[in-house]
Amino acid sequence: MNVNSDYVIEEPGADFAEVDICTFDINMKYEVISSIVCSVCLSFGLIYCFLGYRCFKMVMFLSGFMFGTTAILLFYHKEPVLDIQLGTETKAGIVLAVGVLCGLMTMLLSTMGLLLSGLQLGALLSLVTLVVIGQFHNLTPVWVPLTAILVVSVIIATLSLMWQKLFIVVFTSVFGATTVMLSVDYLQGAFMLPDQVYDMLCQVTPPPLCWFNWVIIGICPVLSILGMLVQWRFTAKGVSHTEAAHKKLTKKLDKRHRYRESRGRSRPHRRRRPPPLKRYTGDVLAPSYLQSLQERQLGTGSSTSSVSTITHALIDFDFETGSMVRLTTASPVFTV
Repeated sequence: MNVNSDYVIEEPGADFAEVDICTFDINMKYEVISSIVCSVCLSFGLIYCFLGYRCFKMVMFLSGFMFGTTAILLFYHKEPVLDIQLGTETKAGIVLAVGVLCGLMTMLLSTMGLLLSGLQLGALLSLVTLVVIGQFHNLTPVWVPLTAILVVSVIIATLSLMWQKLFIVVFTSVFGATTVMLSVDYLQGAFMLPDQVYDMLCQVTPPPLCWFNWVIIGICPVLSILGMLVQWRFTAKGVSHTEAAHKKLTKKLDKRHRYRESRGRSRPHRRRRPPPLKRYTGDVLAPSYLQSLQERQLGTGSSTSSVSTITHALIDFDFETGSMVRLTTASPVFTV
């Protein structure tokens, strides 16, 4: 769907003056790839707007990724010779590599991610405000809007380090609402808002916005406020990114401490078994001899053998095959 803004200017002597007419021309000529990218951006914008704080790591990664890719693209724009020498695949690979590297840095270093998120939040708020002001006042010279964007971005980035949760909720809501606004602007067919920003920075008088453009711009503040209320009241309630990181760090430290304790703890000493009793030559007796000794002790033998048994040393019969105590010689037997 294309939208045309027609300005009808009558010839001198006509009965009516200049008329500003915004008409809709429904021509659905969307490209497949662009439509898919726009749909993905619209989905991510809604996730950012209502679930941004829950996806803290993803938000930090995408903040660094966007910063890296934008910086490389601006470098290509300022260096046309380099842009011509490098192929499309090479440029795309460099952009993706730098973006992923910056995204990993901001995801692992939350302070850097918060700083970049604050800068992006300040830039978004400044650009939307300057586009609205540019419809009524001339923003010249060029350093005026640039200075305003820089000052606001630095102030918000500094404040975001002090009140982290509040500014993460605000950043995700505003960024998601802005993404939804740009996606709707593209699907509507005009895609006027990026042109307005480019004309403002290039010191070109931007064309006036139609009523439907103002409606699309109104999506940003309304959806931002709604996203902040939903996150602060429901999705981000009772959740803290600092506590989650502290818990992970505490678990790692506990594991290391337990591992060190297990290694430093002395092993329990094994109780040594008592040495086995030594046997001497002649200790092993025949079972028949032991049986005869038992019979004599029970009184079944003769009287002479009984007397000799009384004066004989005691023998251990715990073992079937022999005694563990060294034998002693029997005392002499006297008969009367």
